[in-house]
Order: sequence, then C-alpha cells, then structure tokens
Amino acid sequence: MVAGQGDGVSIVRPPRASRRAGLPDATVARLPEYLRALLAHAERGVETVSSDSLAAATGVNSAKLRKDLSYLGSYGIRGVGYDVAYLVQQISKELGLTQDWSVAIVGIGSLGHALANYGGFSSRGFRIVALIDADPAQVGETLAGVTVEPLDVLETVVRTRRVSIGVIATPAIAAQDVCDRLVAAGVMSILNFAPVLLTVPPGVDLRKVDLSLELQILACHAQRRLESPATPGRQEVLA
Repeated sequence: MVAGQGDGVSIVRPPRASRRAGLPDATVARLPEYLRALLAHAERGVETVSSDSLAAATGVNSAKLRKDLSYLGSYGIRGVGYDVAYLVQQISKELGLTQDWSVAIVGIGSLGHALANYGGFSSRGFRIVALIDADPAQVGETLAGVTVEPLDVLETVVRTRRVSIGVIATPAIAAQDVCDRLVAAGVMSILNFAPVLLTVPPGVDLRKVDLSLELQILACHAQRRLESPATPGRQEVLA
C-alpha cells in the first residue's frame, strides 16, 4: 500500500523496509514522497530532475533532500541533476517495493470496502490476499476479486497466504483483539484505521491512520484563520 497522501491513504512501510544501516526514520518517511514526485516526472517523460525541482515538488528544502538521497548513495550530477529512472529504482528497492507484499484487511465496513477496492495497491507492490469480517452478512461478498471470509479463519489465512501486512478497519472495540491475533499469527507490520490506540510487542511495526483526528487538526487551523485579522491577499470572512 504505498499510496500518496493525496490518495487519502497513508503510506505503509513493509517489514524491515529500511535495510541500509544508519538510514534515519525521518528520511524513510520522506522517501515515498520523493518516489511519488519522481513517478510523476517519469510519466511526463522527464529523464533528469534537479534537487531544487524535486524538493519543491515534495515540500522539503533542497539541502535536506540531497542529504536524504546521499544515504542511498545517490548524489546526482552537478549541472544535470538526478537520473529519474535510476532514482525510482533506488528508492523502490529501499522501500521494499521491488517485491510483492501480501496484505489482509480485517473489517469490511464502509472503510474496508473502500480500501479493498482501491486500485493503487497492486500497482505499488501490495497484493490484497484476504478480506476478513466478523459479520456473517459480509462474508461471501467479493470485492476486487477477493471473497470476504469469517473472522475465525484469521490465523489460518495469515499463515497459509503468508500475510506480511495486516490492515485493521474494525470498530474500536474489536481492534486490539484483532491486532493481538494478527501478531500471534506472525504479522509484523500493522496499519490501524480504528479510532483507538493499540499496543504491540517490540519488533512489530504499527502505524495509525485517524481520519477524524486529521480533520480536527485541519478544523483547528481553519478556526485560527477565521479568528486572525485579515492579511493582504487573504479574503476577510464577514459575519
């Protein structure tokens, strides 16, 4: 599931994606943004890109971008820039996107349906191999070629289909139990959409996506703009 933020889906790091010693977590978090920008350049037929141009496309300063890419052993060519195709290959390899990652989604409500039907996963190396739900009414439904199965087969599915990443889209009350079962079955990377804080053992990668929290943060910024004096170039909101 590597999907850009513009797709409304957070990016998941596959198990042990950062194999290079000394690669900071902050750099790892920026690599998918660089990759998305590079792929956009490649789609337009651009063969080389300057650090300034790539930095502007990803919202970081060029010095930070050059430092990040130097961890991959890529320094570009002065006056020419970076080879787009080569940099795409480097970053894809570092993120673990050059191999296939099997994904199971647990919780096939409205959000689970949307995730299951999202077409961007397969093109980025993430293959949905299982859809699981506790509701008998959901079991048997087919989404994007995958049939929803009952919760009681979770452990068997994880082991037989070699699930690498578990996605939790259940109600909050069920999320920790599902998380525990995924971990016990051998899943070491989990993306949680449930509105609850989960705990996992050391060594398990857990990422949380809270859409309501992000909306609240945006609402806070919007409220501040409403309360602040009008600035040049900004239209004042009248009561």
